[in-house]
Amino acid sequence: MAEGYVDLGYSPDDDDLVCMFRVEPAEGISLREAAVHLTAESSIGTWTDVCTMKESVLTRLKPTIYSMDEARGLVKVAYPLELFELGSVPQFMSSVTGNVYGMKAIENLRFMDMTLPKKYVKSFPGPEHGIKGVRKLLGVRDRPLVGTIIKPKVGLPPKDHARVAYEAWVGGCDIVKDDENLTDQRFNRFDARVKLTLQALRKAENETGERKAYMANITAETNEMLRRMKFVKKNGGTYAMVDVLTIGPSALQTVREANEDMSLVLHAHRAMHAALTRNKRHGITMLALAKLYRLIGMDQLHIGTAVGKMEGPQEEVMGIRDEIVSDDVPAAEDRLPQRWWGMKPVFPVASGGLHPGHVPKLMEFMGNDVIIQMGGGIHGHPGGTTKGAMAARQAVDAVRDGKTLEEYGGTHPELAEAVRKWAPKQ
Repeated sequence: MAEGYVDLGYSPDDDDLVCMFRVEPAEGISLREAAVHLTAESSIGTWTDVCTMKESVLTRLKPTIYSMDEARGLVKVAYPLELFELGSVPQFMSSVTGNVYGMKAIENLRFMDMTLPKKYVKSFPGPEHGIKGVRKLLGVRDRPLVGTIIKPKVGLPPKDHARVAYEAWVGGCDIVKDDENLTDQRFNRFDARVKLTLQALRKAENETGERKAYMANITAETNEMLRRMKFVKKNGGTYAMVDVLTIGPSALQTVREANEDMSLVLHAHRAMHAALTRNKRHGITMLALAKLYRLIGMDQLHIGTAVGKMEGPQEEVMGIRDEIVSDDVPAAEDRLPQRWWGMKPVFPVASGGLHPGHVPKLMEFMGNDVIIQMGGGIHGHPGGTTKGAMAARQAVDAVRDGKTLEEYGGTHPELAEAVRKWAPKQ
């Protein structure tokens, strides 16, 4: 039975759901043995032969290990699609990232990537707005969007929060968002914050002639999240932000379904992702998680920066970007191929320790389709929030005009101040 899972001559069928794992076997266990244990546990197997295992089950549902790279520990498994519930991310994760992490035969396990067949992809809604929809909403078609996060993360009362948001918008930010841990604390109640901040947004729009957006963090127990979404919509908001890992895929799918009636742009903050993604020998890649969030239907997703304060090399960040914006993603060294069959792309968000001095590099490798979010890099400007937002927009304009930040700063003192403060820390 065990060896029946291995067929290195097998070529996956178009309807197979293919997963790639990096496996470190426990001491005394071969990669082949560990791969068999993994494959059985994630599908139809158990720890011993059982009388209930029918030949018909084996024929229909047995997955196949079709590739094993001994040098790198990479194992590729083709699962019959029938093993998976269509339209359910929780069931998918319970299968391929569930009990397998607790097996004694495996010392370390990293879920690298998957190729999802057309029928599975089509069972999910994907983003409602995507890149084009967000650009249409904000009226910005040919440059990166510039955003900020209110700082300090927590502590400001609603009135001060709204004031800081207004200062950022009039300085040139397109977007202002709550931080991941600001929800409905005593010092800053959600309803009051949303009302006052959206009032500030409308004032900023009237003064600048630009469309603006506020991402209210609705993260909470599921029913409360739905209430908060309705509150945002009722008060004229166009966005809802959610901490996608901490609420879990089931609640996230509920949010996406409820949004059919509200049509808010859904912004995905990846708080807690590094608990799963950072250890290169164990856990789950951000690439795999990003694909699941595209399926569920997030319109925007934090993907890292490759610069700034957060961990994540450029190659990894760009791989995630390609996966969420492209319709046909080719295979790479640590990535499986994926077609999306017309599912809308997700707007990549770069955030984490950024300042205007990082903009040229970010635009060099991410292009125009990126939302550049700066927190301290705007509010920490020597001239304050408004001048910090001006400097951020000026940095984008400098790159688009083919000028260095220093050249552009010669006629734009806000950018010059930012460069002087942060250039040595890039």
